[in-house]
Amino acid sequence: MEPIAWQHLLSNVVAAVVFAAIGIGLFLLGFWLFEKITPGTFWKEILEDQNTALAVLMAGIAIALAIIIAAAVT
Repeated sequence: MEPIAWQHLLSNVVAAVVFAAIGIGLFLLGFWLFEKITPGTFWKEILEDQNTALAVLMAGIAIALAIIIAAAVT
C-alpha cells in the first residue's frame, strides 16, 4: 500500500474515533439531562421496584437519542 493510502486510512480511523467519542458523550449528556428533568430516580424504580414499564420507556429514549445523535454526527 502506498504511504498516502495509510495516511488516509489513519485520518479516517481518527475521525471515526473522534465522532464516536462525541456521540457517546452527547448520548450520556442527553440521558443524564432527561433523568434530571423528570421526577424520581430511575435506577431505584427499575432495579429495586422492578418497574418494567419504566425500563422499556428508558430503552426507547436511549434508542431515540442514539438515532438522533448518529444522524447529527454523520
